[in-house]
Amino acid sequence: MKENNEDLQKDVQDAIKWEPMLNAAEIGVTAQDGVITLTGTVDSYAKKLEAEDAAKNVRGVKAVIVKLDVKLKTDGAKKDDSEIAEEIIKAAKWNRDIPKDKIKAKVENGWVTLDGEVEYNYQREAVEDLVKNHSGITGVTNNITISETDDQVEEKAVKKALRRNWFIDDSNIIVLVSDHDVTLSGSVESWYDRRRAERIAWNAPGVWRVFNELVIDYDYELAD
Repeated sequence: MKENNEDLQKDVQDAIKWEPMLNAAEIGVTAQDGVITLTGTVDSYAKKLEAEDAAKNVRGVKAVIVKLDVKLKTDGAKKDDSEIAEEIIKAAKWNRDIPKDKIKAKVENGWVTLDGEVEYNYQREAVEDLVKNHSGITGVTNNITISETDDQVEEKAVKKALRRNWFIDDSNIIVLVSDHDVTLSGSVESWYDRRRAERIAWNAPGVWRVFNELVIDYDYELAD
């Protein structure tokens, strides 16, 4: 039976209710032809990301529009921007995945901007993961770049890596390599596959940038 907007809306609402961190009453959900829109107000940036991830992991969701506002709790002493930036840099120094003295953090009205250069994408992600759960922030802009190397990116190697992954159907994924840039286009069945494909591409030696243009192509006729 074909899944309609009401069914998908309820599935996303249930997924949000399932997450202990989230208060479903704070988050509005609308569905239109596979596109989910989240509205409302949450009290931390981590909750905003959690709601987005919960929606993306629901079968049939093709895109998520996040219109959630972050309004921090006012109880207790409020941290100023310089204090938040100092705490982020200090925490980064204790994380073994993050190169020492390579990251800079600027905070303005609770919004964190990250700059710097690292060798691998997993290090870039490690910094963002560290920051997003930090109290007192309202958002993150990650401008950290991958250091340039002389390694040549092999298009065949990226395609083979996608093909040997047990969880991804790569039959509709197109890989294009230009110098040190990898572009993924075509379609996959879920947001999980989209994210997984991008991470696999990032693991290829010599990659400086990955452009993920994969779309979610879910067959509604197969929905239960």
